[in-house]
Amino acid sequence: MTQPKNKVVIFLGPPGAGKGTQAERLAAEQHLVKISTGDILRDHVVRGTELGQQIKPMLDAGKLVPDDILIALIRDRLADMEGVRVIFDGFPRTRAQAEELDVLLEELGAPVDHVPLLEVPDELLIERIVARGRQAAADGGTGRSDDTEEVARHRQDVFREQTQPLIDYYSARGHLEHVDGVGSMEEVYARILKSMK
Repeated sequence: MTQPKNKVVIFLGPPGAGKGTQAERLAAEQHLVKISTGDILRDHVVRGTELGQQIKPMLDAGKLVPDDILIALIRDRLADMEGVRVIFDGFPRTRAQAEELDVLLEELGAPVDHVPLLEVPDELLIERIVARGRQAAADGGTGRSDDTEEVARHRQDVFREQTQPLIDYYSARGHLEHVDGVGSMEEVYARILKSMK
């Protein structure tokens, strides 16, 4: 079965929902290129490009990189591809970014196909994140500094605040698919595939 030339998937889900893992698998099995703006930005910093030198102070200070830079990076990344077969992980984060991305994708003739939203109850998310921190510490590492209950709760609040406008935006455009994120990785993955039919 031949794959369509263009396919654009945008993954949404709170911290701890497992979207990174699911996005990796979906990318591999559906022959999609996973695009993480964070990875692209870090790559520019490591390589010391002109852009890398420009954004390094922002990243070091924990500031957000301006939307125009992010969109330019994505435009540059997509320009190298024969067809636009991508999955976005961690982008867009705001409605303004979503609107800019839509304009770019329309120009390329590759509009958004699917926006799966992984939904997991807050208490379970917090349990998962705290357990991840404990496991990392038990394995001899220090764990992630954000793997504490207090920080996990804060991250859920921030996610809701930032992402609700995105959920509303993609829902209004008919792209949003609610996916139950509770269960084994296999069960959740099967639901994601079903939502994209």
